[in-house]
Amino acid sequence: MENRRKSKFQMPDTFVIIFFVVLAAALLTYVLPQGQFETEEVTFTTSDGGEDTRTVLVPGSFETVTDDDGSPVRDGVSLFEGGGGVGFLNYVFEGLVSGDKWGSAVGVVAFIIIIGGAFGIIMKTRAIEEGIFAMIKRTKGRENLIIPIMFVLFSLGGAVFGMGEEAIAFAMILIPLVIALGYDAITGIMITYVATQIGFATSWMNPFGVAIAQGVADVPVLSGAPFRIAMWVFFTLVGVTYTWIYASRIKKDPTRSVSYESDEYFRKDFKQEDIKSKFGLGHGLVVGTIVIGIVWIVWGVVQHAYYIPEIATQFFTIGLVAGIIGVIFKLNGMTINDIASGFTQGARDLLPAALIVGMAKGIVIILGGDDPGEPSVLNTIMNAAGGSIEGLPVALSAWFMFLFQSIFNFFVVSGSGQAALTMPLLAPLADIAGVSRQVAVLAYQLGDGFTNMIVPTSAALMGVLGAARLDWGKWFLFVIKFQVLLFVLGSAFVIIAALIGFS
Repeated sequence: MENRRKSKFQMPDTFVIIFFVVLAAALLTYVLPQGQFETEEVTFTTSDGGEDTRTVLVPGSFETVTDDDGSPVRDGVSLFEGGGGVGFLNYVFEGLVSGDKWGSAVGVVAFIIIIGGAFGIIMKTRAIEEGIFAMIKRTKGRENLIIPIMFVLFSLGGAVFGMGEEAIAFAMILIPLVIALGYDAITGIMITYVATQIGFATSWMNPFGVAIAQGVADVPVLSGAPFRIAMWVFFTLVGVTYTWIYASRIKKDPTRSVSYESDEYFRKDFKQEDIKSKFGLGHGLVVGTIVIGIVWIVWGVVQHAYYIPEIATQFFTIGLVAGIIGVIFKLNGMTINDIASGFTQGARDLLPAALIVGMAKGIVIILGGDDPGEPSVLNTIMNAAGGSIEGLPVALSAWFMFLFQSIFNFFVVSGSGQAALTMPLLAPLADIAGVSRQVAVLAYQLGDGFTNMIVPTSAALMGVLGAARLDWGKWFLFVIKFQVLLFVLGSAFVIIAALIGFS
């Protein structure tokens, strides 16, 4: 009877959660007035010594939008709008087609689908499975080393070049591996995506996060590196330890994992009696193609700032070459048509994650968009939250900046976008509160990076969960404890930085 009662509760599907968040956002448009800021173009030095220009808001320029009678405008969103307008029921389509190929949502949606298709071709060759079988045989007794090694590498990737969406592809490779080694999909997510976000949050040189925030806040770019490097070491160690302890418990009893049921998708390919590696030349060439392709991607990101369009095309190329090798060597009996069917199946598998990205973007659209120069409810929320910091003690002001960035990240997940929106507001407030602008940047990067691990509006997170076949609700049940731990430790770092005058 007790088990039956427990089984009655079901975590709402991610699509259901986002629907009700959109509904709440729509209701806010009837309660809160619209507001807007004046904007200006700001040019600052980037981490590579070049220059970048960003449109930022002018501090103190916020105005509530009023009608002809001088009353605040509360144009509640309509149920439906024609002519490409934004109504409550338009949020799915408008969210999916918003933005451009360089970012959310349409660019990320295409990115996720193409990566899914490319790995669908690769999985059709079974080179990954055969490689995993061979690795299991060679690492007997030492398989737990994959956790610290991979975690540190991905954390470093997040710290050095802002790795995020790229983790989707790596998760597709490593999640089946760790499940085959006796762990679960959550372990795979921790050592890939979560590790990148710890690196992103504590970075001393990430060009898409801390460098932009420092430039916008008029702080010397890449300054404060020793403090941040020490912070990166600390939080990476915390992440490794937490993941290692968790993974060890799951290996002893896999049924304790919230992803146990969904992991069956991967486990069925790795039954103990089936682990007889047939790894041959063709499989080796496919794996070699993946390795060379990853090196190509890392080189492109670091040397030429490749982003979503280039990386998506690179992964498509990797999948295409792998498919050709699979046909030539008859891997898994592949034919030319199997390249097409593999791409279709892979894209289909990640379609839910791609849809969620677009639907989540609909939340911001319903609130009026994230342009500070255009009237929106989001601007009103941002201004009210920023103004609440004024007049507080130094340490408390710094902590509220951290809290504000953590909450605001739900609406604007883009690191560079959030920096351009919030740093012009928080930097002068930091001056008034007696908090150094360096601390304001620290609060931004910790609040942004850590909450990327939990907010369903994060395209990268939803892509990784899609690769893991794990629903966001189940992920939330696991990660909330780790999120609280990071928030407490992040709060301590921000407060200490404020008290010691970190600048």
